Amino acid sequence: MKTIGLIGGTSWVSTQEYYKTINETVKQKLGGGHSAHLILYSVDFDEFILKNRDDWNKIAKSYSNIGKQLEQAGAECLVICANTLHKVADEVQKNIKIPIIHIADVTAEKILDKGHKKVGLLGTKYTMDGDFYKKRLKDKFNIETIIPDKKDREIVHNIIMDELTNDIIKQSSKKKYIKIINNLVSKAAEGVILGCTEIPLLINEGDVDIPMYNTTEIHANAAVDFALS
Repeated sequence: MKTIGLIGGTSWVSTQEYYKTINETVKQKLGGGHSAHLILYSVDFDEFILKNRDDWNKIAKSYSNIGKQLEQAGAECLVICANTLHKVADEVQKNIKIPIIHIADVTAEKILDKGHKKVGLLGTKYTMDGDFYKKRLKDKFNIETIIPDKKDREIVHNIIMDELTNDIIKQSSKKKYIKIINNLVSKAAEGVILGCTEIPLLINEGDVDIPMYNTTEIHANAAVDFALS
């Protein structure tokens, strides 16, 4: 079994879901008392991200240094446990030799498996407003993404930052997300990417009438596939 390197802490709430999913999946596949070989570096969300949210070069440098440490410690792949932080994934990859399992790539593969070409995208404002995620889906996989309007993007982002990263789950927020997703459906979205690893804590498959792409689960399972290959 190969060793998985995880960069977590953004936030710890979703990072524990990675740890749980990876180990449960390994046990399911191998049976017995098996669990994953993994190394976790958990950052301080406030110190590493919130204080530097306007300086992505600094974040990229920090993540590159962490990636090197995990590589030196024996990690054979790198998993960045957050959608937004994949904004710096290409820069990190330049500084390490082990492969990064890119969350957008493995999600795109699931989307194509279902035959979808146009999907909604929910996430932080950095993910929804920026090109690093949407452009990758379009250029590499020819998948078109639809994002909510500006007002709804603020709602999605604020619920993530103010509630979900603090392990606060509100039914009122879930109802807001369902309404926003239905608005995306009215714009011809065939499915919805839950493009923040905290969102599946609030809403998931069955809450709406179209497929939901749980990026946390997809990403964790892809890490297991790599480890067992």
